[in-house]
Amino acid sequence: MTTFSVPNMSCGHCKAKIEDSLLDADEGAMIEFDMDNREVSVDSTMDAAAIAETIQSAGYEATAKG
Repeated sequence: MTTFSVPNMSCGHCKAKIEDSLLDADEGAMIEFDMDNREVSVDSTMDAAAIAETIQSAGYEATAKG
């Protein structure tokens, strides 16, 4: 599972938009949200760069942590 910092994710709408984009790209992805720390953890067949690009295409900055 790869964790991404998504600093401009602040509400349920943000979460839903990111989740929909990721599931459109990989319907089997496992996604966990930490709204307090503004982080998204994703287990997917996509690599980290593709996940970050998908989050960015939804309109949110995403940087892989660690």
